[in-house]
Amino acid sequence: QVQLIESGGGLVQAGGSLRLSCAAPRSIFSSNTMGWYRQAPGKQRELVALISSRDSTNYADSAKGRFTISRDSAKNTVYLQMNSLKPEDTAVYYCRSIGLTREYWGQGTQVTVSS
Repeated sequence: QVQLIESGGGLVQAGGSLRLSCAAPRSIFSSNTMGWYRQAPGKQRELVALISSRDSTNYADSAKGRFTISRDSAKNTVYLQMNSLKPEDTAVYYCRSIGLTREYWGQGTQVTVSS
C-alpha cells in the first residue's frame, strides 16, 4: 500500500510562514509529478502547486508569489513553503502523487491562519 506522509501543518498568525512536507516511496517519487492541493470547509478541493519530475512548477494564482513548491530527490520529499499567509489560506492541505496510470493522496494536514 502506497502511503504519502504529510507533516508541517499548524496554527499561524496572518503574515506568518509554514513549510509542509510530503514523503513518498522512492518507487513513485522519482518519476511522478507531485502536487499540493487544499480544501477549505464547504469548498471543493483545489490545486495549490505542482512540480514535475523534471522540476517544472505550476501554481494557482492564489499561491503565486507567496508559496514555493520544491522536491528533494535524496529524501523522496516534496515541500510547500508558504509565506505571507492569509486567513483565506486556512484549509486541509493534501499531497498528491500523479503517475501515468495511478495517483495517490496523502491523509491531509490542517493549516489554520488566524487574523
